[in-house]
Amino acid sequence: MDFNTLSVHGGAMKDENAGSVVNPIYLSTTFERGNQGEIGPKGYMYSRIGNPNRAALENLLAKMEAGAEAMAFSSGMAAAQAVFQGVLKPGDHVLISDDCYHGVVHLLSSQYPRWNVTFSGVDMTKVSNVASAIRSETALIMLETPSNPLLKIADIAAIARLAKERGITTVCDNTWATPFNTQPLELGVDLVFHSTTKYFGGHSDILGGCVISKLSDERCARIRDYQFCGGAVPSPFDCWLLIRSMATMPLRIRQQTESAAIIAARLSEHTNVEKVFYPGLKSHVNHDVAKVQMKNGFGAMLSIQVRGNQSDAMKFASGLKIFKHATSLGGVESLIEHRLTAEGIHAKSPENLMRISVGIEGTDDLLNDLLQALG
Repeated sequence: MDFNTLSVHGGAMKDENAGSVVNPIYLSTTFERGNQGEIGPKGYMYSRIGNPNRAALENLLAKMEAGAEAMAFSSGMAAAQAVFQGVLKPGDHVLISDDCYHGVVHLLSSQYPRWNVTFSGVDMTKVSNVASAIRSETALIMLETPSNPLLKIADIAAIARLAKERGITTVCDNTWATPFNTQPLELGVDLVFHSTTKYFGGHSDILGGCVISKLSDERCARIRDYQFCGGAVPSPFDCWLLIRSMATMPLRIRQQTESAAIIAARLSEHTNVEKVFYPGLKSHVNHDVAKVQMKNGFGAMLSIQVRGNQSDAMKFASGLKIFKHATSLGGVESLIEHRLTAEGIHAKSPENLMRISVGIEGTDDLLNDLLQALG
C-alpha cells in the first residue's frame, strides 16, 4: 500500500455500533469478562494490558515500519528503556553513536551501572570504526541516523550485517528520518524505536514513543512483557491523537523536507554561517550513503554553526521572528535551539551550534527570517 494511503487508513477501526468514519475513543480502564471469567471476545481485560485505541496505533506503526509488531509507550525515553530491558542482561555492553540524543546517554550512565551494564560511543560514519569498537560482551548496537545534533549518517545495512555476523542485536532510533524516508528494518536492523512526540504527533501536543520489532520472537515478547509490567503506556486519547496526526504525516514531512533542503543550501553560502550540517548537501561526508537509505529526501532537521561564539549564536536566535527558540522538533511550527545549553550535564556541542527543526510554513518566509537574523 502506498505510504500516503497507509497513513490515512492503516489505523482505522471498524465501529460496529455507529459506523463512524473517525475512530471512537475507548476510555474504559477495564473490560467485561465472559461467564466463566475468561477474557472477553475482543481480547481486552485491563487498559494497561491492552486498549482498542492502542492496538489500532500499534497496528499502524508496525505497518509503517514494515515490522511484525509495535509496542506503544508514553514517551520516547520509555521506548528506549524498553529496548534496554528487553535486550540486555548484567555484564552486557552497549555501543552507541558518539553523537546521539543526550537523554540516551544520561539513561545509560545514570541507571545501568548498578546493573553492571557498560556503554561506549563510537563514530559510526565508518563501519570499520564500529567493527573495532565491538567487545566480546557487546550485546546491542544502537544507531541514530541522522544523528542528533550533528546529522552524522551511519550505513544502516552495513552495520546490521556486521552485527548479525557477531550475534549482536541492532536497534535504530528512526525519530529524525521517520519511516517516510528510511525503513531500518528493511535494511536489516532488528528493532526500531521512535519518539512519536515528534513527526508522528506533528503538532507538539502529544508525548509518546514506540518500539517496532522485525520479528515476533522471544526478544519482542520480552519488550511486550516489559510494556505490560512497566506500565508506561500512552492514554487512549493520546493514541487517538497520534492516529489522527499520522494521516497527514507524509504531507507535512514532504513540505518540511523540501524547505529544509533549500534552507541548508542557502545557509551553506552565507558568510555569517561557519558550517551547515545536513546530509542533503553534496559536501556532507556521507551524502552518498544518505542518498541510498533515505528515500524521499534528507529530512527536515539541520544544524548550523553561526560564525563567532555562543553570544553570537544567541544574538542570532533572539533576532528570529518566525522561528521559536524552543526544545523539540517535528512539529508544524519551526523551532531553533542552542544545543549546548539544552544538553545539561552531558553537553558537548560546539558553543555556536544552533539546531533547526523546519516546520510547514512558507519556505521563503522561513529563509528570509533566518537571513535577516544573520544580518
